Amino acid sequence: MASFGKMVADMRAVFRSGRTRNYEWRMGQLRALLKLLEDNESKLTDALYEDLHKHKMESMVMEINLIRSDIVLALNNLSDWMKPQKVEKGLIYKMDNAYIRYEPLGVTLVLGAWNYPVQLVLLPLVGAVAAGNCCILKPSELAENVAVLLEELIPKYMDQDCIKVVNGGVPETTALLAEKFDHIFYTGSSGVARIVMAAAAKNLTPVVLELGGKSPVYVDSGVDLSVVARRLMWGKFCNAGQTCVAPDYVMCTKDTQEKLIDTLKELIPEFYSSNPQASDSYGRIINERHFKRVRKLMEGASVAVGGEVDEGERYIAPTVLRDCQPTDAVMQEEVFGPLLPIMPVKDYMEAVERINNGEKPLAMYIFSNNWNLVRTMKERTSSGALVVNDTVVHGGLCTLPFGGVGDSGMGAYHGKFTYDVFSHKRACLEKSLGLESVNSLRYPPYTDKKLGWLQWIMVKKPRRGGLLGFFPFIILGAVFAILMKVAGI
Repeated sequence: MASFGKMVADMRAVFRSGRTRNYEWRMGQLRALLKLLEDNESKLTDALYEDLHKHKMESMVMEINLIRSDIVLALNNLSDWMKPQKVEKGLIYKMDNAYIRYEPLGVTLVLGAWNYPVQLVLLPLVGAVAAGNCCILKPSELAENVAVLLEELIPKYMDQDCIKVVNGGVPETTALLAEKFDHIFYTGSSGVARIVMAAAAKNLTPVVLELGGKSPVYVDSGVDLSVVARRLMWGKFCNAGQTCVAPDYVMCTKDTQEKLIDTLKELIPEFYSSNPQASDSYGRIINERHFKRVRKLMEGASVAVGGEVDEGERYIAPTVLRDCQPTDAVMQEEVFGPLLPIMPVKDYMEAVERINNGEKPLAMYIFSNNWNLVRTMKERTSSGALVVNDTVVHGGLCTLPFGGVGDSGMGAYHGKFTYDVFSHKRACLEKSLGLESVNSLRYPPYTDKKLGWLQWIMVKKPRRGGLLGFFPFIILGAVFAILMKVAGI
């Protein structure tokens, strides 16, 4: 089995030298990563097409441009992110300097996924570098062309002592997880996440787990189904359904189901032509094993639209399944493919019950014009994200945290949140050696009188409204200087 002990030790030595803590180093690496994307745009989109049959537009919008946006955000804001963050202080600390210092964690590991193999490796790297860390990248071996390309490009543009790419399969990943890291960032399935978390636990290494789950959709009655169908179908069938936040299944009334199916049936040729298999805008399943898994989920289901397969091309048509039940095979696991099950429900409260009976999803989607309904569903469910009247698009807004809850993951990233993930928030308190007194209230011997004074000074009181609420603070401020001299706090 491969061993990465020397690689990790060498990177740790570089980190301890202080090289990566430098603002100029961080900015230089971010600019280098941006140049990598600009210089190699065609190579990256070609590799994505080879691995997943992704159209260039889909590759640019949902992979490369997302990384660019995060890099530019970091370049524009890094100096502010690195500044100490002042904190509120009570009276007893008024003469002290109290702040939070954002510090790099050290040597970090990013384990990428195959469905968005460029984005899910390089987007975490943006935050890791911005925060001043060394980083080992492990792309998914299933997206082979992208993995090989990243291994070739990263050393040409970025600091080879601090940022490395390791390719390989399970043995290499297992060997990496045997090493001690300061942070592990994993994107993938919940099954592998348990292995990652168990390995991290041996060294008490913090982890971020970006997983998935069955992200539900509720379609209310009375909505414009032509708009709903477009937004639903785009979110479901981009990347052939292999998206962690893809709409996994739809709940609606029986009547709405039939109307929605009719609308989807009309839209599929508009999106992908009368023969989606020949469309360059429609993807393929990543490999034979996943193709067989997704195809098996259709067994016994009532196919309303699509259903055609071609194992030689790993092609599964955009498919809609009607009248699905909670016991059906397609409802037992995350679909992660181009199957859209529709499960009729009586009303939105039954939908809430169905959602709450399952694990907490990575995303939840509601299509409705009834904002009381939206509020109720929002308040009575839990998910990593909630999107109203659209799907998937929240992942492109880097001012929102992207992450799950419960079985759909832990921790969140994108934009400043990625910087936070890869930073230690160090509590700092700096005091003067002056103003010391042998009669200080905090030192023994303890007395009721000292306790009374300390209680009055230390315990904050609830704020009261109006101008009278500020009166106690005026009094406290007036006596504070006297207290500091007399009590020597």
